[in-house]
Amino acid sequence: MRKLKTTFLALALAGAATMAVGVTASAQDKATVGIAMPTKSSARWIDDGNNMVKVLKERGYNTDLQYAEDDIPNQLSQVENMVTKGAKALVIAAIDGTTLSDVLKQAKAKGITVIAYDRLIRGTPNVDYYATFDNFQVGVLQAQSIEQGLGLKEGKGPFNIELFGGSPDDNNAYFFYNGAMSVLKPYIDSGKLVVVSGQMGMDKVATLRWDGATAQARMDNLLSAYYGNKKVNAVLSPYDGLSIGIISSLKGVGYGSANQPMPIISGQDAEVPSIKAMLRGDQYSTIFKDTRDLAKVTADMVDAALAGKQVTVNDTKTYENGAKTVPSYLLKPVVVYKDNWEKILVDGGYYKKAQFQ
Repeated sequence: MRKLKTTFLALALAGAATMAVGVTASAQDKATVGIAMPTKSSARWIDDGNNMVKVLKERGYNTDLQYAEDDIPNQLSQVENMVTKGAKALVIAAIDGTTLSDVLKQAKAKGITVIAYDRLIRGTPNVDYYATFDNFQVGVLQAQSIEQGLGLKEGKGPFNIELFGGSPDDNNAYFFYNGAMSVLKPYIDSGKLVVVSGQMGMDKVATLRWDGATAQARMDNLLSAYYGNKKVNAVLSPYDGLSIGIISSLKGVGYGSANQPMPIISGQDAEVPSIKAMLRGDQYSTIFKDTRDLAKVTADMVDAALAGKQVTVNDTKTYENGAKTVPSYLLKPVVVYKDNWEKILVDGGYYKKAQFQ
Protein backbone atom coordinates (compact mmCIF):
# COMPACT_ATOMS: atom_id res chain seq x y z
CA MET A 1 0.00 0.00 0.00
CA ARG A 2 2.84 2.39 0.92
CA LYS A 3 4.51 1.61 -2.41
CA LEU A 4 1.29 2.37 -4.31
CA LYS A 5 0.93 5.73 -2.51
CA THR A 6 4.53 6.58 -3.37
CA THR A 7 3.89 5.77 -7.02
CA PHE A 8 0.79 7.99 -7.09
CA LEU A 9 2.72 10.82 -5.42
CA ALA A 10 5.55 10.52 -7.95
CA LEU A 11 3.09 10.58 -10.83
CA ALA A 12 1.28 13.60 -9.36
CA LEU A 13 4.55 15.53 -8.91
CA ALA A 14 5.65 14.63 -12.43
CA GLY A 15 2.31 15.80 -13.79
CA ALA A 16 2.55 19.08 -11.88
CA ALA A 17 6.07 19.62 -13.17
CA THR A 18 4.90 18.94 -16.74
CA MET A 19 2.06 21.46 -16.34
CA ALA A 20 4.48 24.06 -14.94
CA VAL A 21 6.84 23.56 -17.86
CA GLY A 22 3.86 23.85 -20.24
CA VAL A 23 2.70 27.12 -18.68
CA THR A 24 6.22 28.55 -18.81
CA ALA A 25 6.69 27.49 -22.40
CA SER A 26 3.34 29.00 -23.34
CA ALA A 27 4.27 32.33 -21.77
CA GLN A 28 7.66 32.30 -23.47
CA ASP A 29 6.12 31.44 -26.84
CA LYS A 30 3.88 34.50 -26.77
CA ALA A 31 5.22 36.86 -29.45
CA THR A 32 6.82 40.15 -28.49
CA VAL A 33 6.10 43.25 -30.57
CA GLY A 34 8.70 46.02 -30.47
CA ILE A 35 7.19 49.52 -30.61
CA ALA A 36 9.60 52.37 -31.44
CA MET A 37 8.12 55.84 -30.95
CA PRO A 38 9.97 59.08 -31.73
CA THR A 39 9.44 61.27 -28.65
CA LYS A 40 7.41 61.99 -25.54
CA SER A 41 7.57 65.73 -26.21
CA SER A 42 4.31 65.47 -28.17
CA ALA A 43 1.21 64.23 -26.36
CA ARG A 44 0.04 62.40 -29.47
CA TRP A 45 3.06 60.05 -29.48
CA ILE A 46 2.44 59.22 -25.83
CA ASP A 47 -1.16 58.37 -26.76
CA ASP A 48 0.03 56.32 -29.74
CA GLY A 49 2.39 54.27 -27.59
CA ASN A 50 -0.17 53.69 -24.85
CA ASN A 51 -2.87 52.71 -27.34
CA MET A 52 -0.57 50.29 -29.14
CA VAL A 53 0.42 48.59 -25.89
CA LYS A 54 -3.21 48.37 -24.72
CA VAL A 55 -4.53 46.81 -27.94
CA LEU A 56 -1.63 44.39 -28.41
CA LYS A 57 -1.71 43.20 -24.78
CA GLU A 58 -5.46 42.62 -25.07
CA ARG A 59 -4.64 40.32 -27.99
CA GLY A 60 -2.08 38.36 -25.99
CA TYR A 61 1.19 39.90 -27.15
CA ASN A 62 4.11 41.05 -25.07
CA THR A 63 5.24 44.57 -25.93
CA ASP A 64 8.51 46.47 -25.79
CA LEU A 65 7.70 50.20 -26.02
CA GLN A 66 10.61 52.61 -26.43
CA TYR A 67 10.80 56.38 -26.95
CA ALA A 68 13.91 57.87 -28.55
CA GLU A 69 13.34 61.54 -27.65
CA ASP A 70 14.01 62.61 -31.25
CA ASP A 71 17.56 61.22 -31.09
CA ILE A 72 18.25 59.23 -34.27
CA PRO A 73 21.15 57.09 -32.90
CA ASN A 74 19.04 56.35 -29.82
CA GLN A 75 16.14 55.06 -31.92
CA LEU A 76 18.51 53.00 -34.05
CA SER A 77 19.95 51.42 -30.92
CA GLN A 78 16.48 50.72 -29.55
CA VAL A 79 15.38 48.96 -32.74
CA GLU A 80 18.64 46.95 -32.85
CA ASN A 81 17.96 45.78 -29.28
CA MET A 82 14.43 44.75 -30.21
CA VAL A 83 15.79 42.66 -33.07
CA THR A 84 18.45 41.11 -30.86
CA LYS A 85 15.94 40.27 -28.11
CA GLY A 86 13.76 38.34 -30.55
CA ALA A 87 10.80 40.56 -31.36
CA LYS A 88 8.54 38.91 -33.93
CA ALA A 89 7.22 42.22 -35.24
CA LEU A 90 8.42 45.83 -35.19
CA VAL A 91 6.11 48.84 -35.22
CA ILE A 92 8.23 51.91 -35.95
CA ALA A 93 7.34 55.60 -36.02
CA ALA A 94 10.69 56.74 -37.38
CA ILE A 95 12.42 59.98 -36.43
CA ASP A 96 14.27 59.93 -39.74
CA GLY A 97 12.78 57.42 -42.12
CA THR A 98 16.02 57.02 -44.07
CA THR A 99 18.35 55.83 -41.30
CA LEU A 100 17.06 52.34 -40.49
CA SER A 101 18.10 50.42 -43.61
CA ASP A 102 20.84 48.29 -42.02
CA VAL A 103 18.88 47.23 -38.94
CA LEU A 104 15.80 46.44 -41.02
CA LYS A 105 17.95 44.25 -43.24
CA GLN A 106 18.88 42.31 -40.09
CA ALA A 107 15.19 42.15 -39.13
CA LYS A 108 14.26 40.78 -42.55
CA ALA A 109 16.94 38.08 -42.25
CA LYS A 110 15.28 36.96 -39.02
CA GLY A 111 11.80 36.93 -40.53
CA ILE A 112 10.58 39.88 -38.44
CA THR A 113 7.52 41.74 -39.74
CA VAL A 114 8.16 45.49 -40.03
CA ILE A 115 5.29 47.98 -39.95
CA ALA A 116 5.92 51.69 -40.49
CA TYR A 117 3.62 53.54 -38.11
CA ASP A 118 2.27 56.91 -39.30
CA ARG A 119 5.69 57.88 -40.73
CA LEU A 120 6.94 56.14 -43.85
CA ILE A 121 10.32 54.40 -43.53
CA ARG A 122 12.26 55.33 -46.63
CA GLY A 123 15.08 53.86 -48.70
CA THR A 124 14.64 50.18 -47.81
CA PRO A 125 12.70 47.25 -49.27
CA ASN A 126 12.52 45.71 -45.79
CA VAL A 127 9.38 47.45 -44.60
CA ASP A 128 6.33 45.26 -45.03
CA TYR A 129 3.36 47.52 -44.34
CA TYR A 130 2.46 51.11 -43.53
CA ALA A 131 -0.37 52.15 -41.18
CA THR A 132 -1.24 55.83 -41.30
CA PHE A 133 -3.85 58.47 -42.03
CA ASP A 134 -4.55 59.98 -45.44
CA ASN A 135 -1.79 62.55 -45.12
CA PHE A 136 -2.53 64.40 -48.36
CA GLN A 137 -6.10 64.82 -47.11
CA VAL A 138 -4.77 66.22 -43.82
CA GLY A 139 -3.18 69.06 -45.79
CA VAL A 140 -6.34 69.55 -47.85
CA LEU A 141 -8.43 69.88 -44.67
CA GLN A 142 -5.96 72.34 -43.13
CA ALA A 143 -6.08 74.54 -46.22
CA GLN A 144 -9.85 74.28 -46.50
CA SER A 145 -10.14 75.53 -42.93
CA ILE A 146 -8.10 78.60 -43.95
CA GLU A 147 -10.27 78.97 -47.06
CA GLN A 148 -13.35 78.90 -44.83
CA GLY A 149 -11.96 81.19 -42.13
CA LEU A 150 -11.01 83.89 -44.65
CA GLY A 151 -14.13 83.55 -46.80
CA LEU A 152 -12.10 82.89 -49.95
CA LYS A 153 -14.88 80.91 -51.62
CA GLU A 154 -17.12 83.95 -51.24
CA GLY A 155 -14.58 86.03 -53.15
CA LYS A 156 -13.09 87.88 -50.20
CA GLY A 157 -9.48 89.01 -50.28
CA PRO A 158 -6.69 89.64 -50.94
CA PHE A 159 -5.20 88.32 -47.70
CA ASN A 160 -1.62 87.90 -46.49
CA ILE A 161 -0.55 84.37 -45.59
CA GLU A 162 2.65 82.66 -44.42
CA LEU A 163 3.36 78.98 -44.89
CA PHE A 164 4.97 76.55 -42.47
CA GLY A 165 5.96 72.96 -43.25
CA GLY A 166 6.86 70.00 -41.08
CA SER A 167 10.20 68.31 -40.59
CA PRO A 168 12.08 67.67 -43.86
CA ASP A 169 13.14 64.19 -42.68
CA ASP A 170 9.49 63.14 -42.19
CA ASN A 171 7.86 61.91 -45.38
CA ASN A 172 4.44 62.96 -44.06
CA ALA A 173 5.47 66.62 -44.06
CA TYR A 174 5.55 66.65 -47.86
CA PHE A 175 2.10 65.10 -48.13
CA PHE A 176 0.69 67.66 -45.67
CA TYR A 177 2.27 70.54 -47.59
CA ASN A 178 1.29 69.27 -51.04
CA GLY A 179 -2.27 68.61 -49.92
CA ALA A 180 -2.55 72.12 -48.52
CA MET A 181 -1.06 73.71 -51.62
CA SER A 182 -3.53 71.88 -53.86
CA VAL A 183 -6.15 74.14 -52.24
CA LEU A 184 -4.12 77.32 -51.59
CA LYS A 185 -2.03 77.70 -54.73
CA PRO A 186 -4.93 78.68 -57.02
CA TYR A 187 -5.70 81.54 -54.61
CA ILE A 188 -2.01 82.50 -54.55
CA ASP A 189 -1.86 82.43 -58.33
CA SER A 190 -4.96 84.64 -58.60
CA GLY A 191 -3.69 87.13 -56.02
CA LYS A 192 -6.40 86.42 -53.45
CA LEU A 193 -3.65 85.09 -51.16
CA VAL A 194 -0.30 86.83 -50.95
CA VAL A 195 2.76 85.18 -49.41
CA VAL A 196 4.41 88.45 -48.39
CA SER A 197 7.76 86.84 -47.57
CA GLY A 198 7.77 84.97 -50.87
CA GLN A 199 8.81 81.83 -48.95
CA MET A 200 7.17 78.82 -50.57
CA GLY A 201 8.20 75.19 -51.04
CA MET A 202 9.37 72.71 -48.41
CA ASP A 203 12.99 73.71 -48.98
CA LYS A 204 12.11 77.15 -47.53
CA VAL A 205 9.29 76.52 -45.06
CA ALA A 206 10.22 73.19 -43.37
CA THR A 207 10.58 73.06 -39.59
CA LEU A 208 13.21 70.56 -38.43
CA ARG A 209 11.96 67.99 -35.89
CA TRP A 210 8.57 69.69 -35.79
CA ASP A 211 10.03 72.02 -33.18
CA GLY A 212 7.70 74.73 -31.85
CA ALA A 213 10.56 76.99 -30.75
CA THR A 214 11.99 76.86 -34.27
CA ALA A 215 8.60 77.83 -35.70
CA GLN A 216 8.30 80.68 -33.20
CA ALA A 217 11.75 82.01 -34.13
CA ARG A 218 10.92 81.86 -37.85
CA MET A 219 7.61 83.67 -37.28
CA ASP A 220 9.49 86.33 -35.31
CA ASN A 221 11.82 86.82 -38.27
CA LEU A 222 8.96 86.96 -40.79
CA LEU A 223 7.11 89.59 -38.76
CA SER A 224 10.24 91.69 -38.32
CA ALA A 225 11.39 91.48 -41.93
CA TYR A 226 8.11 91.68 -43.89
CA TYR A 227 5.25 92.94 -41.74
CA GLY A 228 6.29 96.37 -40.45
CA ASN A 229 3.15 98.02 -41.84
CA LYS A 230 1.25 94.93 -42.97
CA LYS A 231 -0.96 92.41 -41.23
CA VAL A 232 -0.79 88.61 -41.30
CA ASN A 233 -4.26 87.25 -42.07
CA ALA A 234 -3.51 83.52 -42.10
CA VAL A 235 -0.79 81.01 -41.25
CA LEU A 236 -0.66 77.48 -42.62
CA SER A 237 0.66 75.40 -39.73
CA PRO A 238 0.84 71.62 -40.18
CA TYR A 239 1.04 70.70 -36.48
CA ASP A 240 -0.35 72.00 -33.18
CA GLY A 241 3.09 72.24 -31.56
CA LEU A 242 4.16 74.66 -34.31
CA SER A 243 0.87 76.54 -34.03
CA ILE A 244 1.49 77.26 -30.34
CA GLY A 245 4.93 78.68 -31.16
CA ILE A 246 3.49 80.77 -34.02
CA ILE A 247 0.74 82.10 -31.72
CA SER A 248 3.34 83.11 -29.11
CA SER A 249 5.25 85.05 -31.75
CA LEU A 250 2.14 86.84 -32.99
CA LYS A 251 1.00 87.74 -29.48
CA GLY A 252 4.46 89.17 -28.84
CA VAL A 253 3.78 91.92 -31.38
CA GLY A 254 0.20 92.64 -30.39
CA TYR A 255 -1.98 90.15 -32.25
CA GLY A 256 -4.96 88.83 -30.35
CA SER A 257 -6.40 92.22 -29.44
CA ALA A 258 -9.60 93.91 -30.65
CA ASN A 259 -7.58 96.15 -32.96
CA GLN A 260 -5.36 93.34 -34.24
CA PRO A 261 -7.21 90.00 -34.31
CA MET A 262 -5.37 86.71 -34.58
CA PRO A 263 -4.82 85.34 -38.08
CA ILE A 264 -6.57 82.16 -39.20
CA ILE A 265 -4.15 79.46 -37.98
CA SER A 266 -4.41 75.75 -38.76
CA GLY A 267 -2.95 72.80 -36.85
CA GLN A 268 -2.91 69.03 -36.44
CA ASP A 269 -3.23 66.36 -33.75
CA ALA A 270 -5.94 68.00 -31.61
CA GLU A 271 -3.58 68.41 -28.66
CA VAL A 272 -5.04 69.84 -25.46
CA PRO A 273 -3.11 73.18 -25.55
CA SER A 274 -4.33 73.81 -29.08
CA ILE A 275 -7.94 72.99 -28.25
CA LYS A 276 -7.66 75.51 -25.42
CA ALA A 277 -6.13 77.98 -27.89
CA MET A 278 -9.12 77.42 -30.19
CA LEU A 279 -11.52 78.08 -27.32
CA ARG A 280 -9.66 81.36 -26.63
CA GLY A 281 -9.88 82.31 -30.30
CA ASP A 282 -6.12 82.07 -30.88
CA GLN A 283 -6.11 79.03 -33.19
CA TYR A 284 -8.79 78.44 -35.81
CA SER A 285 -8.66 74.71 -36.51
CA THR A 286 -6.83 71.45 -35.95
CA ILE A 287 -6.92 67.97 -37.46
CA PHE A 288 -7.93 65.00 -35.31
CA LYS A 289 -6.36 61.64 -36.05
CA ASP A 290 -7.80 59.02 -33.72
CA THR A 291 -4.79 57.03 -32.54
CA ARG A 292 -7.12 54.41 -31.04
CA ASP A 293 -8.18 53.48 -34.56
CA LEU A 294 -4.60 53.54 -35.82
CA ALA A 295 -3.51 51.22 -33.00
CA LYS A 296 -6.31 48.78 -33.89
CA VAL A 297 -5.41 48.75 -37.59
CA THR A 298 -1.75 48.19 -36.74
CA ALA A 299 -2.61 45.36 -34.34
CA ASP A 300 -4.73 43.80 -37.10
CA MET A 301 -1.67 43.92 -39.37
CA VAL A 302 0.49 42.27 -36.70
CA ASP A 303 -2.14 39.56 -36.08
CA ALA A 304 -2.55 38.69 -39.75
CA ALA A 305 1.16 38.80 -40.60
CA LEU A 306 2.25 36.60 -37.69
CA ALA A 307 -0.55 34.13 -38.43
CA GLY A 308 0.50 33.91 -42.07
CA LYS A 309 -2.80 35.42 -43.22
CA GLN A 310 -3.44 38.16 -45.76
CA VAL A 311 -2.92 41.61 -44.28
CA THR A 312 -5.72 44.08 -45.00
CA VAL A 313 -4.61 47.24 -46.83
CA ASN A 314 -6.53 49.87 -48.80
CA ASP A 315 -3.73 51.59 -50.73
CA THR A 316 -1.06 49.91 -52.86
CA LYS A 317 -0.01 52.84 -55.06
CA THR A 318 0.65 56.00 -53.06
CA TYR A 319 3.54 55.35 -50.68
CA GLU A 320 6.70 54.75 -52.71
CA ASN A 321 9.66 54.83 -50.33
CA GLY A 322 12.52 54.88 -52.82
CA ALA A 323 12.94 51.11 -52.79
CA LYS A 324 9.37 49.81 -53.06
CA THR A 325 5.74 50.86 -52.93
CA VAL A 326 4.67 49.96 -49.40
CA PRO A 327 1.20 48.40 -48.98
CA SER A 328 -0.69 50.77 -46.73
CA TYR A 329 -3.84 51.23 -44.71
CA LEU A 330 -5.07 54.84 -44.66
CA LEU A 331 -7.50 56.16 -42.06
CA LYS A 332 -9.58 59.31 -42.49
CA PRO A 333 -8.59 62.51 -40.64
CA VAL A 334 -11.26 64.86 -39.24
CA VAL A 335 -11.12 68.66 -39.08
CA VAL A 336 -11.94 70.18 -35.68
CA TYR A 337 -13.26 73.69 -35.04
CA LYS A 338 -14.44 75.62 -32.01
CA ASP A 339 -18.03 74.59 -32.74
CA ASN A 340 -17.52 70.81 -33.10
CA TRP A 341 -14.56 69.94 -30.85
CA GLU A 342 -16.70 68.73 -27.95
CA LYS A 343 -18.81 66.42 -30.08
CA ILE A 344 -15.77 64.87 -31.78
CA LEU A 345 -13.25 64.73 -28.92
CA VAL A 346 -15.30 64.53 -25.71
CA ASP A 347 -18.46 62.72 -26.84
CA GLY A 348 -16.20 60.37 -28.79
CA GLY A 349 -14.36 59.47 -25.57
CA TYR A 350 -10.92 60.67 -26.64
CA TYR A 351 -10.73 63.38 -23.97
CA LYS A 352 -12.64 64.26 -20.80
CA LYS A 353 -14.27 67.68 -20.68
CA ALA A 354 -12.55 68.36 -17.34
CA GLN A 355 -9.24 68.56 -19.25
CA PHE A 356 -10.42 71.83 -20.76
CA GLN A 357 -11.90 73.49 -17.67
